[in-house]
Amino acid sequence: MTDNFDDDDAFASAGLRLTVDLGALVENWRDLGRRSGKARTSAVVKADAYGLGIEDVGETLYAAGARDFFVATADEGATLRLYAPEARIFVLSGIWPGLERRFFENDLVPVIASEEQLTFWMSVLSDYGDYPCALQVDTGFNRLGLPMDDAIALADDVSRPASFAPVLVMSHLACGDDPANAMNRQQLEAFRKVSAAFEGIEASLANSAGIFLGSEYHFDLTRPGIATYGGEAVPGMANPMRPVATAEARIIQTRSVKAGETVGYGRALQLTRDSRLAIVSAGYADGYTRSQSSGGVPLRQTGVAGGHGFIAGHKVPVAGRITMDLTIFDVTDLPDNVARAGDYIELFGNNIPVDEAAKAAGTIGYEMLTSMGLRHERRYISEEAEE
Repeated sequence: MTDNFDDDDAFASAGLRLTVDLGALVENWRDLGRRSGKARTSAVVKADAYGLGIEDVGETLYAAGARDFFVATADEGATLRLYAPEARIFVLSGIWPGLERRFFENDLVPVIASEEQLTFWMSVLSDYGDYPCALQVDTGFNRLGLPMDDAIALADDVSRPASFAPVLVMSHLACGDDPANAMNRQQLEAFRKVSAAFEGIEASLANSAGIFLGSEYHFDLTRPGIATYGGEAVPGMANPMRPVATAEARIIQTRSVKAGETVGYGRALQLTRDSRLAIVSAGYADGYTRSQSSGGVPLRQTGVAGGHGFIAGHKVPVAGRITMDLTIFDVTDLPDNVARAGDYIELFGNNIPVDEAAKAAGTIGYEMLTSMGLRHERRYISEEAEE
């Protein structure tokens, strides 16, 4: 039996839909490039390009001109290599025994971030010969990176193997999203010393937020992540980035409920008026977190409002607790002819910024994007972005 279904039917009929605007993605990346001044702008595509698909995102940014990419793991790098054939691909988790072949076959650049990795990398070079790496230095974050004094000593060590020749020295800002924080200046001054010690080697300090701190922080290469994907880099500042991802869920059923009745698990919401409710096919298994519930979760006791969706020009609140596969929205204030079974409610996107949804969940846009489950049917759209 041969079916006549169009490929677009899967998206049109999906319970969960994710639209990724590749044109907006490119525009954001180019905007960040302009803000980076004389520095080149890389593309950070770790965590499956922040949940939006490393294949499509990587290929799009490569076509737009990105030639430096950052991934978290060697497996991500190997996938990206198929879509960015001539790019430098840096692996932030570095290299460990057993991964050598993965790195060499896919031309991946390890980011050496600890004494253990450095020792192992030196032994690899003695067996395999010259090969590029990056060196991460800790300037106060206390996460990954060689201690600053050790890194500077390494730069001055005339006995280090000639084959150990980093192509990039880098560090990471702890408080870049808080422009007034004194930590930013402390890290900048520390990294300047590191960069000077590795004279002639490219340097990178600024993430998305770091780009907005100004040209002092840009060095040779900036590393924007969340801002490329439309998220806010600096909370409290108007977000100049275009939304890239829009998540929608289909209304499975609407129902009329009398004042005084309760909604969902734990009777978390008692209705104060006759209401109309829309039950949609998204829940915490899909990254629409339970903490966005309107009641019955600890976050609501702090005074932070619960989550909202958007339909037909209106924001509508979550009603009761979000469950594994389902969320209920209160659509009482909408006209009777909208929010019907089969319609879609936006969970975040052009009308509900991802960071707004994240705030209701007590988290950040990064987590909202990267936590989306596998049940979203994806559609990639692209418009020609102007140079």
